[in-house]
Amino acid sequence: MTIMLTGCLGMPESVKPVEDFELRKYLGKWYEVARLDHSFECGLTQVTAEYQLRKDGGVKVINRGYSKENNQWKEAEGKAFFVNDTDQGYLKVSFFGPFYGSYVVFELDDQYQYAFVSGPDTSYLWLLARTPTVSDELINHFMVQAKRRGFDAEQVILVEQ
Repeated sequence: MTIMLTGCLGMPESVKPVEDFELRKYLGKWYEVARLDHSFECGLTQVTAEYQLRKDGGVKVINRGYSKENNQWKEAEGKAFFVNDTDQGYLKVSFFGPFYGSYVVFELDDQYQYAFVSGPDTSYLWLLARTPTVSDELINHFMVQAKRRGFDAEQVILVEQ
């Protein structure tokens, strides 16, 4: 999930980052199960995000997706850093030099198997999971939470994996 913004930090008023966030548990590969679509992801399938610890304490972010239209893989590498405390699911992510966008984990299960993520406003939303598919129950829960928090749930797309 690539956040290509022009330096937007903050978050929707309806979203609060998870507390007791453990970066080491969050690291690794995540599959993008659902999202609000944006030009930088439009048409991409098999989207994944991989998070690795950087030597400077930040996080290396590698987003990857397949473009059927162009018959090729697209990949973007970025970096992320905590905005406040390291036990809060609120980071800033950059794929372009000095420009950072919010990355807010606002729901996360205890086993770190799924995460609901927002950007700086209600036009950015993702459901990430450790597996390419999830239960209908989880998707329904995601949609209910999205709508409740002011996201346009009608525009959420399920990502083909």
